[in-house]
Amino acid sequence: MPLAVCATPIGNLGDVTLRVLDELREADLVVCEDTRRSRVLLDRHDVDARLVSYHRHNEAARTSELVRRLADGQRLALVSDAGLPGINDPGSRLIAAAVAAGIGVTVLPGPSAVETALVLSGFGTDRYQFVGYLPRRTGALRSLAHDLAQWSGAVVAFESPRRLPASLGVLAEALGGRRAAVCRELTKRFEEVARGTLHELAARYSEPPRGEITLVLAPFEVAPASADDTAKEAVAELVAAGASRRTASDVVAKLTGSSRNALYRGSL
Repeated sequence: MPLAVCATPIGNLGDVTLRVLDELREADLVVCEDTRRSRVLLDRHDVDARLVSYHRHNEAARTSELVRRLADGQRLALVSDAGLPGINDPGSRLIAAAVAAGIGVTVLPGPSAVETALVLSGFGTDRYQFVGYLPRRTGALRSLAHDLAQWSGAVVAFESPRRLPASLGVLAEALGGRRAAVCRELTKRFEEVARGTLHELAARYSEPPRGEITLVLAPFEVAPASADDTAKEAVAELVAAGASRRTASDVVAKLTGSSRNALYRGSL
């Protein structure tokens, strides 16, 4: 039997699909990130199933056992606490091991915090990048923000409510007035979406909010590099290849019409 990767609700328990419920009922074993969380969903829909935990603390040790069960013909359904296993949740290791063992894998789609937040943001885009949880360290977050400044599409990220105020401050400092949306408690009773510039959102969330957070950065136009910037980059590449600064500046100046002295000074 193939491994069935099952998407589960990200908040509202009524969002589970009929296919997923059928698969959970038929499975010999339901592989869960947290058996307690999964039991709540199963009890809500009157599903009687045998559960086993599979999370970041035991997945290395448990993967081979689960692959053996699959090879023996047992029917396994893989679920995480919310959303689709393998997307910023445990499951990727088991999926990869099943594929490597020649065992089929099928995905039963369903709720996704990433796509729900993207649509709810109202930014309307057909290109986006998902970056998982934002880095905990300020330096790493600044580095990510620098990379995102070169990406013109939307960006979706997860963040803990406790770290949200600091993260918004760093992003606002690095990305200026870029628009964003803080999506909180998606599909739940107190769902909330706050939209504005990163500066405005940083001011609004000066204190940690409650609930699970998905952050969406709006698309924006990346400013094209100027001719001077391109010429300076060409000089830097020639110097890195072994040319002297004076020779590199002279060659690029002749090809681009830029000032040789300005290129030389800019390379220092």
